[in-house]
Amino acid sequence: MSPTRTLAERDTLTVEIAFALVTGLFIGGIGFLAIGSAAVWAPLPSSWAGPWLRASGAIGAALFAVRVVRVLRRAQPSQPGRTNPDS
Repeated sequence: MSPTRTLAERDTLTVEIAFALVTGLFIGGIGFLAIGSAAVWAPLPSSWAGPWLRASGAIGAALFAVRVVRVLRRAQPSQPGRTNPDS
């Protein structure tokens, strides 16, 4: 039997999820731009441009995933039914 969540708790979860996604997109995008810009601005051989951009996309996606997981894990209470002592 699980207790129903109040509207305030549901709103808090919605805000935390939105925050995780927005900051994850920002961090992932910055990571992609920081690494991928070398393919555009640096004098790389043309055969390196495609793999370099794919690698920077993979790194950006990994940064996005790490950020989302960290924010959502932080938002959960450490024990069900109890508040987090750090809050």
